[in-house]
Amino acid sequence: MPEEFTPEAYYDEYGESEWERLDRDLYGELEHDETWHYLERHLPESGEVLDAGGGAGRYSVELAERGYEVTLVDPSAEQVTLARENAAEHGVADAVTARTGDVRDLAAAADSFDATLCLGGPLSHVLDAGERRTAAAELHRVTAPGGPVFVSVMGRLAALQTIARMAGRVDPEVDETELLPRLARTGDYDADLLEAFGLDPSGPPMHLFRANELRELLQHAGLTVHTVTGLESVASQRRDEFDALGDDHREAIRESVAALRGDPGVADLSGHMLAVARV
Repeated sequence: MPEEFTPEAYYDEYGESEWERLDRDLYGELEHDETWHYLERHLPESGEVLDAGGGAGRYSVELAERGYEVTLVDPSAEQVTLARENAAEHGVADAVTARTGDVRDLAAAADSFDATLCLGGPLSHVLDAGERRTAAAELHRVTAPGGPVFVSVMGRLAALQTIARMAGRVDPEVDETELLPRLARTGDYDADLLEAFGLDPSGPPMHLFRANELRELLQHAGLTVHTVTGLESVASQRRDEFDALGDDHREAIRESVAALRGDPGVADLSGHMLAVARV
């Protein structure tokens, strides 16, 4: 087990990969493009946007290029530095403010933002259930009345399927099949789980969500949830084989994902699921 098994330490080390992952392969492109499908339909035409847990600034930069004023908050100092560099490189440094901070305490006045984003899984990296409720309440608090809140998290069933699919096909030292029963019950991929089975982590600590769990978390915070949808949807498995696909196969997958937008069953099977809510 690494000495610092924390989301901050992981993303400090992850570096620019957090920006690059959204167009590295079809899986990442689906997460990005499906997210933008909903952003384009629910964002106000202009205004100030919070990008909570915005990492290296991919969405912040794209929002700024579309005319929004953006504040990015992320717990990783390395990611914040990269976000500033990326904003400058794309000519939008004046429209993007990036600072370190925590989704559980956003250090902003109530009703500060016309829209709030919490994309890619920041709430998944809040391991304590009570603190996740605090974070969801913070997203509500800083968003102006009527403003949209977009939250994506990592899905539990997709992770379980991936581990089960790889059972016996990887090095025994990194085979995580033993984790399946407990992970299925709790959704918690944390130090306690890994230490119980003597495994080193294959990713950062996280809580993996069920779709109804995400909906209930946001509703408990006082948000009205309009949609919970899968981002990678039916393409959440066999990700390692996407590079070999031709254009016709990729287009068929994209069309199937679009056809199943908003389907609650598909959301639960997706690697990332997105909730669109409103204050």
